[in-house]
Amino acid sequence: MTRPPRTRAILPFTKAVVSPLIRRVAGRLPGFAIAHTRGRRTGLDRSTPVNVFRHGDDFVFALTYGAEADWVRNVLAAGECELVTRGRTYRVVAPELFEDSRRRAMPAVVRFILGLLRVDQFLRMRVANPVLKPA
Repeated sequence: MTRPPRTRAILPFTKAVVSPLIRRVAGRLPGFAIAHTRGRRTGLDRSTPVNVFRHGDDFVFALTYGAEADWVRNVLAAGECELVTRGRTYRVVAPELFEDSRRRAMPAVVRFILGLLRVDQFLRMRVANPVLKPA
């Protein structure tokens, strides 16, 4: 069984302070994106800044708060989400959770940082279509 990421302890601070700031630029920065999901219980639209990298034809998300994060659970329930990254919008589908303590799908520098944070859970999703629209 995997240990929870070190970042879980600062989740309330991140939700209240960091996420609103990062949300403004995450859709344009390399390694970041905005995941647009629908709440599985509330039905409300949500926009969550995430760490994501292209890996072949897929996007791989580093689950810095673990697989129990609300946005991850929303994606798993819906089977899809809209992803805005580097100024482009994609529809991504077929979510697949996996663990990798070596973090092989991540760039080398990111592997090191995620190792310090004890992140070894990831979410892989396939692009369902080409770019939907410029963000």
